[in-house]
Amino acid sequence: MPAQNAQVLFPVNVDKPFDYEVPAGMELQPGEFVFAPIGKQFKLGVVFSLGAKGFDKELKFVAEKKPARALPPEMLNFISWTARYNCAPMGMVLRMVLSARKALDPSPEVTHFSPTGKPGLRITPARQLIMDKGGPFPARASEIAERASISAGVVRGFADIGGLRAEIRPVDGPFDIPDPDLSGLELSQSQKEGAAKLVEMVKRNQFATALLDGVTGSGKTEVYFEAAAQALRQNRQVLILVPEIALTQAGMKRFKARFGAEPAPWHSALGEAERRRVWREVAHGRAKLVVGARSALYLPFLNLGLIVVDEEHDTSFKQEEGVIYNARDMSVVRAKLSDASVILASATPSLESLVNARNGRYEHVVLPERPGAVTLPDIDLVDLKDHPPAKGDFISEPLIQSAKACLERGEQVMLYLNRRGYAPLIICRACGEKLKSPDTDSWLVEHRETGRAICHHTGFSMRMPKECPSCHSEDSLTSVGPGVERVAEEAGRHFPEAKIEILSSDTSGNPEKIRERMQRMEQGKIDILVGTQMVVKGHNFPGLTFVGVVDGDLSLVGGDPRAGERTFQTLVQVAGRAGRADKPGTALIQTHQPEHEALQALAMGDRERFIAAELGMRELLGLPPFGRLAAVIVSGPDQNKTQDLARKFTNLAPRAKGIEILGPSEPPIAKLRGRFRRRILVQADQSLDLSAYMAHWRSRIRPPSKYKVQIDIDPQSFM
Repeated sequence: MPAQNAQVLFPVNVDKPFDYEVPAGMELQPGEFVFAPIGKQFKLGVVFSLGAKGFDKELKFVAEKKPARALPPEMLNFISWTARYNCAPMGMVLRMVLSARKALDPSPEVTHFSPTGKPGLRITPARQLIMDKGGPFPARASEIAERASISAGVVRGFADIGGLRAEIRPVDGPFDIPDPDLSGLELSQSQKEGAAKLVEMVKRNQFATALLDGVTGSGKTEVYFEAAAQALRQNRQVLILVPEIALTQAGMKRFKARFGAEPAPWHSALGEAERRRVWREVAHGRAKLVVGARSALYLPFLNLGLIVVDEEHDTSFKQEEGVIYNARDMSVVRAKLSDASVILASATPSLESLVNARNGRYEHVVLPERPGAVTLPDIDLVDLKDHPPAKGDFISEPLIQSAKACLERGEQVMLYLNRRGYAPLIICRACGEKLKSPDTDSWLVEHRETGRAICHHTGFSMRMPKECPSCHSEDSLTSVGPGVERVAEEAGRHFPEAKIEILSSDTSGNPEKIRERMQRMEQGKIDILVGTQMVVKGHNFPGLTFVGVVDGDLSLVGGDPRAGERTFQTLVQVAGRAGRADKPGTALIQTHQPEHEALQALAMGDRERFIAAELGMRELLGLPPFGRLAAVIVSGPDQNKTQDLARKFTNLAPRAKGIEILGPSEPPIAKLRGRFRRRILVQADQSLDLSAYMAHWRSRIRPPSKYKVQIDIDPQSFM
């Protein structure tokens, strides 16, 4: 048999697999895990392809095959596709996939004990405590001992004489199996029709994409549950992507009510043991239902049948560091490679998804109303030029009066401002110095609850200084502008009897605390919830009838071409939290720009007016979805050398029809984590293969050590 050549990809910063010779007697298949020498080390890699050795060059040998389930062929294809489309190193994409390497080993095992009921044994008081308080059984010796307030030695001694049965079990137990045939909530007629279309799509067991386009509170979750149930009946795995950990936690009880089992969770807050368990169960096809954040898309599903991207418009699905990718777009690719279905669900779909649906590329399932007698909230604008807040305040009189009337009815209020902390700017009255992070060109945010000044881009934190670091004037630092802490403080002055809580990523704590806070709001134990973007996404608070938006113009600032779309989406979602039960809801939006088309469309309840205007502008300018965008981020430790590198790279751009290059320019945050940054924006015709163009351009330069040239296909952020 001729010598065999294996192409092995390692989870490091490499662009392609390396060639190795397969030792005689070792049988390999693509997707299997091996150890092979790279440099002076032996590293774990994945076999990407095999073939007969067709050249005379001496190769190193594969050292060892790891006895673990191989990655399926579609996963290998997905790694390659992600890397090519996003101009990312293949090895770094594999690194995302291998996010729980201990899952490649069998589960650790532990001994569990349960009573045998054997007669005639001498039962001491301590042994009686085992029987009375040590359960539920089976359990570990340490668990029994803790519950019975005895030592673990007593437990093992009782097992030695036959009072307890020892059973070796894996530490990483299986997840409960969801039951697709449990009955869900009673669906309205429009919900039934929408669910039937999605179920039929899943039944075909072939690639298809649907946009589930339903107003806030229309029951999109219950509708896509029916599609998930169908995929489970066909013994296929289901992945539901959500934009925030808070949604993962808050939604678990809804999944359990519908399917009789909680899904396997996947998000950044999981510990190593939990990640190991989920990864292994997914890889073996035993975890049938998975709910997670964007990285769950790179779990090694054995038989993926359905992907749901909930709140598909949300920018949280875009990963901005490391491998830069959009999980919404990659979900469509992942499904196509697996002959699976995709459901993109949103009350405010991205314009890209909406155009795809209207052009017939996606099935368009519309839920135009809330079920039963529940109506959409009334939305009005508060022109801050006509109703300025009192000096030093940020809440206008119309918002105060509406909130007061709501509280007097025994209903709940939400105040929304997408700014964490107490104030977004700390300035010295004596010299005008603005406090900044020492290695980042961004302002420090005051967090009065913790007494710290924090950079939200890097996590840098320091105690609030008593004097200005520049001129050393004491007591000269003042807070400028509002954050949620300041809004909550002001609300406390207006409504001293109200129970007020803040929900933001700074105050929410761990996932369990998020769940507890959501439950308190659902149970009516909070009168006023002051929150950032975390409160917008998919939460259902029955007693909430009034929403006040403190700054409706916040996302309109800056040079983001999607600013209008983002503003409209966010404010629709915020306002949609009100009146989701049997009581009507209202929303007031404070703004200095009441004439803006996004705000006008919102107040009139005329989504089509906004979409038509926005699409017309995009088409005129050649912006997505009528054109393509890519960004280049050049960064390095020296400002002048970074600028020179950016100019040199721009001059190396290949000539091509349908390409326009803007920059290099200094972004709003010109220095981040000690690295100076320059941005280049590339605009291309829709028909051009922008990924191939950018990869070719990137290959023309080799940046010096410590300098980077990063490609961002379809950028969502312009900071």
